[in-house]
Parts: sequence; structure tokens; C-alpha cells
Amino acid sequence: MSSLSKNIKHLRRLKGLTQEFLAEELSVTRSRISSYEESRSSPSIEFLIDFSDYFKLPIDIIVRNDLTKAKDVSFIEVGNKRVLFPISVDTENENLIEVVSAKTSAGYLLGYDDPEYIEQLQKIKLPFLPTGKHRAFPIKGDSMLPMKDGSYVVAEFVENITDVKNGTSYIIVTKNDGMTYKRVYDQIEEKGSLLLKPDNREYQSYEVPLEEVLELWKFTCSINTQEYEEHELKLSSIMQMFNGLGVELEALKKSLV
Repeated sequence: MSSLSKNIKHLRRLKGLTQEFLAEELSVTRSRISSYEESRSSPSIEFLIDFSDYFKLPIDIIVRNDLTKAKDVSFIEVGNKRVLFPISVDTENENLIEVVSAKTSAGYLLGYDDPEYIEQLQKIKLPFLPTGKHRAFPIKGDSMLPMKDGSYVVAEFVENITDVKNGTSYIIVTKNDGMTYKRVYDQIEEKGSLLLKPDNREYQSYEVPLEEVLELWKFTCSINTQEYEEHELKLSSIMQMFNGLGVELEALKKSLV
């Protein structure tokens, strides 16, 4: 059985449709649906167009990819089109998350909606993650202390940008600036934009028009790739860092006296 025939059958079953019902929806006979699913004949271009429109998936995704491991929640709507984010599973049917490495992050802006680019990303398993589509992103610089340069943020895909929660940190993918990690504030109604604010006060906040935002991923957890130095863990160093973030910790101040 070809990938195309398996995909037709799998997508139909994901929606809980019988062959008869789908045939009626697409104005074809049940026997045609059966023959396509069993690879006894090849779908016509006209059928593929109607099938693609019905399931709101691009034809090339249906034809070129094996969708049988994807769950229904894997198909995430972005704007007025459908983009495929396959939720990978291992042999024990546990979810795997893609890791955008520092090396592959340069191409993320071009490949974020390309299934082939996403497919070649390395994958890891984090069983403690909540339900949802997660991806791991590399962090550059020190604008979000105490997050170290080279750390990874594991974040959950946000389907609707208007669901942004003020003061929560997100991975933001924009048309002009690519990928960044900042604390986000909603200015959509007033200015049609998001305010991106770094935790490190040495960096300036800035606005991003909503039409520039390609993806939004909400922080779930972080993975440090560097050990903290001994001096970084001293109380005085911690105080200095928090003061730089504008945090007043009276208890810490008293303990230093």
C-alpha cells in the first residue's frame, strides 16, 4: 500500500468517517474511495484537489508524507491555512519533540512550515511535558537572565496569537528578526502589536507588529547546557543579578548585612 493510499484511509478514520460518508461528501462512489485506499487505482487530480480542500491540507503534504503516525491534534491551523506539525511518537507511542539546534536555527525562518525541514530535526523525549505540541529552541545571548547563552527553551505551540498571556515568556518567530526569546505583553487592541521585553534591563523592550509574527511558542521548561560557576551561585552574585533584573529582595539584602 502506498503512502498516498494509507494517508487517504488514515485521514478518513481520524475524522471518524465511513467510506460511504466521505464518498458522498466528495461526490464520488464508495467503490472509488475503497480502490484508492487499497491502491487498486490512483486518485485523479480532481479528486486530490477536492480531498485536499475537504481536509484542509496541502496536496503535496498528502502525497509526499506518511501521515499515519500523526494524531488529529498534529494538524494545527495557522492563520487561514493549514500547516502540518507531525507529533512524532516512539515505539512505545510516547510523544517526541523536535530540537532546533544552534546549527539548524539559522534555517528555521525558511523551514518552520516545511515538513521536510522539521522531519530532519533531532528528537528527544520528555515524558513530563503536558499535552500539546512542543519544540526545543536554542537561546542566544543574556537578555533573559538567568537563562544562559546556549541553553534550550522547550515551548508549547500557541495556535491563536491573541491568546498571549501578559508577562509570560515566549519564543517568538518573526518575518524580519527570526527567532527570539522574550517576555511578551499584549498590545493587540491598542496598537496591533506585541511588546517584547527582556528580563535583563541592559536591553531595551521593543514592539513587533502582529502581521510580522509567524509563530508563538509558550515557555514550558528549560534545559541548561552549561554548569553554573561557583561564583555565580554565591549570594552576593545572585543579589547582583536580581538587582539587574529590577527585583527587590529585602530578605536577601538583610542576610548580607
